Amino acid sequence: MKRIAVIGAGPAGMIAAAFAKTEDTSVTVFDGNEKAGKKLYLTGKGRCNITNIADRDEFMRNIPRNPRFLYSAFDGFFNNDIIDVIESEGVPTKVERGGRVFPQSDKSSDVIKALLRFMTKKGAKLRLDSRVTGVEKMDDGFFVALAGGCVERFDAVIIATGGRSYPSTGSTGDGYAFARGFGHTVTDTAPSLVSLVTEENWTAELAGLSLKNVTLTAVRGKKQVYSELGEMLFTHTGVSGPLVLSASARIADDPAGTKLFIDMKPALDDQTLDSRILRDLEANKHKQMKNAIMGLLPSRMVPIVLLIAGIDPEKTTDSFTKAERRSLVSTLKAIPLTVASAAPIEEAIITRGGVSVREIDPGTMESKLVQGLYFAGEVIDVDAYTGGFNLQIAYSTGAAAGRAAAEP
Repeated sequence: MKRIAVIGAGPAGMIAAAFAKTEDTSVTVFDGNEKAGKKLYLTGKGRCNITNIADRDEFMRNIPRNPRFLYSAFDGFFNNDIIDVIESEGVPTKVERGGRVFPQSDKSSDVIKALLRFMTKKGAKLRLDSRVTGVEKMDDGFFVALAGGCVERFDAVIIATGGRSYPSTGSTGDGYAFARGFGHTVTDTAPSLVSLVTEENWTAELAGLSLKNVTLTAVRGKKQVYSELGEMLFTHTGVSGPLVLSASARIADDPAGTKLFIDMKPALDDQTLDSRILRDLEANKHKQMKNAIMGLLPSRMVPIVLLIAGIDPEKTTDSFTKAERRSLVSTLKAIPLTVASAAPIEEAIITRGGVSVREIDPGTMESKLVQGLYFAGEVIDVDAYTGGFNLQIAYSTGAAAGRAAAEP
């Protein structure tokens, strides 16, 4: 009987194990954590954005690095397939804005339990608190070394260890070390889907303030690289939230110096916004500007916006000039920020970079350098934007690796 080891009990590892288990294989999943799917608990703000219902072409547009590498994997196991798996294990799903798929319960733990049931029903064995410290290729298979000194032999190994983000969940970059040990190229890793640190320190005064229905635009050099409507959040060091995480993926390779612009009133053009301001001024005659525009902004933002616009907050509406009104309009339509850096990779949702796709068979996820060695999930140099796309990559590459590893 063919013995297969899966290193990592995240989404890629659990799906890989399920597909690797047949009547002719034994499958053991090793994970150093005390529970499986630990990082999944954090996804979708604890709700687990399972996948996205987008078609394959739309998926590819949401994968900035090496999307073509995934064609075969998606053909073999795609969004409808993982939805079927989750629902067949007793967890109904729902579709939300942008095609995002969540469990109806809004509990990531339910998704993890479904994946575990799917894997264990197939007959794969899960060994928790079992950190793999090394993998070595021998003539008759692989030796897998565990913390504590135990060494076990397997015929095939699937590395599904994740990246370097959220190391507290077990994603410590071990898979990259294993890959390098076999001669694989590991491209430079960087944080993606991560908060951004800004040069401006006024964001600290707004820390915790969430903005809804605003448009965030990112410009690098003279090129607009991102613009989307949604939600964002100010932090002590910069900005975060869904819009910022998505923007970070566009600039992950070189974030410093990127200009961000927040449109506080995306539904209004400049002329309509100017008319709105005139009405507010008329309704607040003789009041100071810091009080007169309270209806336009969250109160904590008023002094910041006036400062950026070059307007004295103590000035009364009576002396407010047309030029100052134009400045206020332009500021509200494009509050400027400059990215100093991305937050540390330890705080990122995913890792950009990984094992080079040039050295992996896209149909089987098998190493082109070492027979019987497979890769799945975030450890591979493929990443996507927010919206369930990254998890689908994990499932699809896991299924491909599992199927191929099970072959005689």
